Amino acid sequence: MRFADYIVFADESGSPVLENPDPTFPLFVLNAVLVGKDAYAETIVPRLQRLKFDFVGHDQLILHERDIRRQQNAFAFLQTNVETREAFIERINEIVAVGDFEIIAAVIDKVRLVHRYADPWSPYELALHFCLEKLLERLLALGQAGRLVHVVFEGRGRKEDAALELHFRRIVANEVRWGYRQPDFRQVLWEPLFIDKKSNSSGLQLADLMARPIGLKVLRPLQENRAFEILRPKMAFGGLKTFP
Repeated sequence: MRFADYIVFADESGSPVLENPDPTFPLFVLNAVLVGKDAYAETIVPRLQRLKFDFVGHDQLILHERDIRRQQNAFAFLQTNVETREAFIERINEIVAVGDFEIIAAVIDKVRLVHRYADPWSPYELALHFCLEKLLERLLALGQAGRLVHVVFEGRGRKEDAALELHFRRIVANEVRWGYRQPDFRQVLWEPLFIDKKSNSSGLQLADLMARPIGLKVLRPLQENRAFEILRPKMAFGGLKTFP
């Protein structure tokens, strides 16, 4: 068996639960980062490690978009002064801007989903299906047919991970159909991994940092969104799916 030259890291923003959606962010976003293993190991990981050493003196800091935005927990140091905060954000933006990777994301509007469908799929299952379709297309274009591709998710709990893994494996076995497209997922070998955030995975942290800005762009398209503008060149062609 040949391993793929690429790996996928996936993280989400917003809750996949349909009941009582947050009126300030009634979306579920699944963001998948498709990155070549050489670029990941040789440039992206070292740059993120250097960022951590430079700002906190060690590499055990786990980048979490929510905590950075709120300047809380391990990121309370961002409250020290404006210069530190701006320098930290600028370094992250630079790492993302120069990083060699592609973004494939799905944004599910939970309010519209419930209004349109009497018995809708889980937002996570829908987003996963959309992302896997595009990932398959890109991986085949990158010459990865027949290779084993690992898709790394942040673990959410034993029950949640088991349910997601079951749906993932059904999709890639061509047992789940959505819409008129019927891609053959078996052209690539897929293996999901569910990893605790404490593993300090650079790829998962990268995916986490991007998910909310993508959702905000969909939610408020006319609002200034510098983070998304940095991400825009990284979006695979047709790689942002909004539904419904």
